[in-house]
Amino acid sequence: MTRIVLDTNVLVSGMINAKGAPGRIMDLVREGLVDLVVDDRILAEYSEVLNRKKFGVYFHACDVLDILVFLEHNAHYVVSTAQIADMPDTDDAPFLEVALTAAVPLVTGNTSHFPARYRKRANIQTPATFIANYSARSGNASAKKSNQPRSARRHGEGRVSP
Repeated sequence: MTRIVLDTNVLVSGMINAKGAPGRIMDLVREGLVDLVVDDRILAEYSEVLNRKKFGVYFHACDVLDILVFLEHNAHYVVSTAQIADMPDTDDAPFLEVALTAAVPLVTGNTSHFPARYRKRANIQTPATFIANYSARSGNASAKKSNQPRSARRHGEGRVSP
């Protein structure tokens, strides 16, 4: 099983748009081929961001609840032993700390938010890089391109499947 820490920007992007690398990552998560590694701080940020008013056009409150319940039941929890102080954006620290603790890649659309001096031995990847590496390792055709229509990602009226 491949495990990753997924930055919130990739989660949201993948949930909004099935096309592109973030959408393919979310397909892999939903299919059980990729496990997300989280702690309570990461789940709290997912919740806070998904519940923002600006995302209301994409997610109803019940969608957000479904997504969070899915993640709570399917993610791999860790208690971070790494501590990163003085990062430019302290909200990014939990993602890096969990990635370091679990020794898994951190997949983010904002690699510049994780300056080299804070990374230590962390493996920071863009969504496209992760998909390319995953595809090369696994030969998984579904990782390369999702042909699944947006409607197939829904379960029930107005609900987005995680």
